[in-house]
Amino acid sequence: MKGVVPVVLAGVLVLAACGGEHAATEQSDLQAELAVLFDDHWQRNLELNPLMATGVGDYRYNDRLANSIGPNFRHGRHMLNEESLQRLMQINRDDLEYQDQLSYDMFRILREQALEGEQFPAHLQPISQFYLFPSMFVRLGSGSSLHPFKTVEDYDDFLSRVDDFVVWVDQAIENMNDGAAQGIVQPRVLMQKVVPQLTSQIVENAEDSGFWAPIENMPADFSDEDCARLKAAYADVIENTIIPTFQRLNNFIGDEHMGATRDSYGLLDLPNGDNWYAHRVRVRTTTDMTPEEIHQIGLSEVARIHDEMRSVMEEVGFEGDLDEFFEFMNTDEQFFFDEPDQLIQGYRDMSDHIESLAPKLFEIFPKTDFEVRRVEPFREASASGGSYQAGTPDGARPGIFYANAYDIKGRPNWAMESLYLHEAIPGHHFQISLQQEAGNLPEFRRFGRFTAFSEGWGLYAETLGKELGVYTDPYQYFGALNAELWRSIRLIVDTGIHAKGWTRQQVLDYMYENSAVAETRAVSEAERFMAIPAQALAYKIGQLKIREIRNKAEARLGDDFDIKAFHTEVLKDGPMPLSMLDAKIDRWVDSQL
Repeated sequence: MKGVVPVVLAGVLVLAACGGEHAATEQSDLQAELAVLFDDHWQRNLELNPLMATGVGDYRYNDRLANSIGPNFRHGRHMLNEESLQRLMQINRDDLEYQDQLSYDMFRILREQALEGEQFPAHLQPISQFYLFPSMFVRLGSGSSLHPFKTVEDYDDFLSRVDDFVVWVDQAIENMNDGAAQGIVQPRVLMQKVVPQLTSQIVENAEDSGFWAPIENMPADFSDEDCARLKAAYADVIENTIIPTFQRLNNFIGDEHMGATRDSYGLLDLPNGDNWYAHRVRVRTTTDMTPEEIHQIGLSEVARIHDEMRSVMEEVGFEGDLDEFFEFMNTDEQFFFDEPDQLIQGYRDMSDHIESLAPKLFEIFPKTDFEVRRVEPFREASASGGSYQAGTPDGARPGIFYANAYDIKGRPNWAMESLYLHEAIPGHHFQISLQQEAGNLPEFRRFGRFTAFSEGWGLYAETLGKELGVYTDPYQYFGALNAELWRSIRLIVDTGIHAKGWTRQQVLDYMYENSAVAETRAVSEAERFMAIPAQALAYKIGQLKIREIRNKAEARLGDDFDIKAFHTEVLKDGPMPLSMLDAKIDRWVDSQL
């Protein structure tokens, strides 16, 4: 029984037990109160964010989309966060058990960050080439993303979501007009990349649209009557609602808004932009580091990794300097596939092998299925080299690694092993699936994100390659170093753009001078940093901290350090701020000494 201290005297034991029962009852009441708060917030947040509900496998709101950039939504979100924070502060944290204290601290941080972020008007620039909700809606409606198309109700639900999509687009146009009046607009180079994504959806006939795919793939058990009705309804909504909505948004951006966009690139150039960026840095890294501190870490890491790359040059017998080696790695035919399908198949072939190696370093494994898919053609020119979409814990939807095969001669095969480790096993698929399958955690911890933890884990997973038994080819190890170098360069160029006023060309020049990067990737990554400030900082800052925590645990435990147990301890409680992870692992080490 928790709270009971066994002693020799029976009378004292009874008194201690009674006191323990009273304390346990109070603690149980507090725990229940906390659980009710977490569940209330979670349920109200799902109703406020229907697409998030779909994403976690809760289909009650599948007929809705949030007008997430509208005033009513923003007010509702504010009230929910404010009320939840007030309720939390009425609970005495010190009286909670350890896991509840972790939940308390994370919940408080998330609510405070959300409320603090309201001073920065992101809703006035709701569209960029990287996070483009209309493109996400295409994926949603094509059946390749979150929305299921398994029942007649699923099909009808999506038709309802179309109406909400129209509302969102009209709100985006209104917001961008307001943003233009206030000087809060995106860089022109980003908005120019939006236009092709929109025009790809402006077709003559419904059958030519990506939204027609669910009709082509209609389940065989649908009745003839339902098939006919849905076919007519989808033809009508695609031709008379969806395509005109894309056309309206495209015309607005191309004919009206483009002239209001800016020639500059960073948040520094927007009103209150320095504070805006500092806030983004704190949220993304979960630290109090300044942009200048992060910039200097980047410079130091680039120099260190360059030295490691020179060792690879010696191993393969390359004669020349590092720049010449970069050129060789970017141009030699042995490093490139001829066809996009070869790249995708290569990732699929890799899957079973790496999965079989995982037990060398891990003792817990996800149950959620996983698959590799190619990035869709309509967004591949602006997408990153790879990304992960989480599955659902109920198994209804697998985790998906989207691999980009655009411009196949810009996608070297030496980058494949490290990218797979990051996005799949033991990276994002591993970490996120285990998190979602942890039924003992509150829902906001099972499905929440702290970018520095999640992306830091992804990059840390890449560094495990040699321990796992991959990177046996020195060129693949170079790929891992280049990937780590890339995340270090991100520290320099992201802070360069948003805190130092660097231009797009300065960013590209730095990339070309310091890495083996082809133009296709350099351009898409540089513009990604412009579109989502500070997100790129999370990878290296998180990885460095996780590695520091591991090194400290190894030093303290010596021969008793168990890498499998360490990885379990890092992953089992889900993502959290880096300082909390550090304290948690210290506590775990203390328990073993």
